[in-house]
Amino acid sequence: MIINNIIRNNSLFIKGFLISGFLSLFMLVSNFGFSQTAEDEKNFQVCKACHTIGGGKLVGPDLLGVNEKRDEAWLISFIQNSTAMIEAGDPIAIEVFNENNKIPMPPNALTDDQVRGLLLYIASGGKIEGGELTASPETENVEDMDLKTAEETTKLIAEMKRDGQRNMSYVFIVLAILFLISLFDLVIIKIVKAKWIHYIIMLTSVVIIGEIVFVEATGLGRQQYYQPDQPVWFSHKVHADQNQIDCKYCHFTADRSMHAGIPPVATCMNCHAQVKEGKKTGTKEIAKIHAAFENNEPIEWVKVYNLPDHVYFNHAQHVNVGKVDCAQCHGEVEKMDEIIQIPDLSMGWCIECHRTESVQFTTNKFYDQYTKLHEKLKKGEMPNVTVQNIGGDECAKCHY
Repeated sequence: MIINNIIRNNSLFIKGFLISGFLSLFMLVSNFGFSQTAEDEKNFQVCKACHTIGGGKLVGPDLLGVNEKRDEAWLISFIQNSTAMIEAGDPIAIEVFNENNKIPMPPNALTDDQVRGLLLYIASGGKIEGGELTASPETENVEDMDLKTAEETTKLIAEMKRDGQRNMSYVFIVLAILFLISLFDLVIIKIVKAKWIHYIIMLTSVVIIGEIVFVEATGLGRQQYYQPDQPVWFSHKVHADQNQIDCKYCHFTADRSMHAGIPPVATCMNCHAQVKEGKKTGTKEIAKIHAAFENNEPIEWVKVYNLPDHVYFNHAQHVNVGKVDCAQCHGEVEKMDEIIQIPDLSMGWCIECHRTESVQFTTNKFYDQYTKLHEKLKKGEMPNVTVQNIGGDECAKCHY
């Protein structure tokens, strides 16, 4: 009796909730996962992690003149989700992808109008309303990007990721509530007589919730755009670009071990016994190296590129045997201050490389054992040999 009174007294509320949920469901779906930012200049701060406007190529291409090179509709789609365009086979998107070390640009939360505003900002050379120049090469060349700007860019990327994850959670919760109320009304209280409303709400909720679960599940263990704080502020731009230090001087086991290796303090002291002050950090950061050396303590660097425990990856196999350049996986590290993980390191990303990249088959003695493939090459039966041809897409190669 009490339950019936509660249902009767709240029937209008339940009916209104279900109908309003039905009407707003598609608006919710079309906007879920997107966070809104109003200022073009703020939006471009995220882009500055990989691009300049007239300052030259960074991780991605220089954006100066991009409005004239590409159609607006194409730019909007590419900026919003370049990966989707690449997977769909868009020839221009694939060309841009290949030209930039096959490093994907992350999907973002920008609406069409926000992208148009961003393109206007780029077209103006980095000018905001009122004519103030904020990102042109004359006033903010990427070589002079200071620590504060780098930190702000990293924070903005992290904020966008958190916003997207938070909005995804809200959508999941709302759809789950709509599904349960609709199911409860359909089976038990039967206030809304039009059953098709229930069916649409439940079916749409199941589809979208399933997609959210799939996306989140496939993302487990991945940490694209991971950029942890390090115990010592270390600039790869200063060391690898300005001072031309080879990657393998510090990561000296990359060509003969599973791991690339992290340099011991003694390696740092080879230079910093004499170099005791940096242009950007003064003596503060280098003093940490001296303190670690004097106290015989290691510097606890935080590893940036991590793979799940069930994945086997060998640096020597790729660097020594495969002759893969470091930048192919890590991007143009010499243009970065703090390292950030750019590729998603997904299985699809690895397999795509194995299927498309040719190995140095005829010049590397490691491959002499593949006699049948050598015969096919000589007869012209195959133009080249990819990693896939030598078993690079077999499950047991990476998961054993």
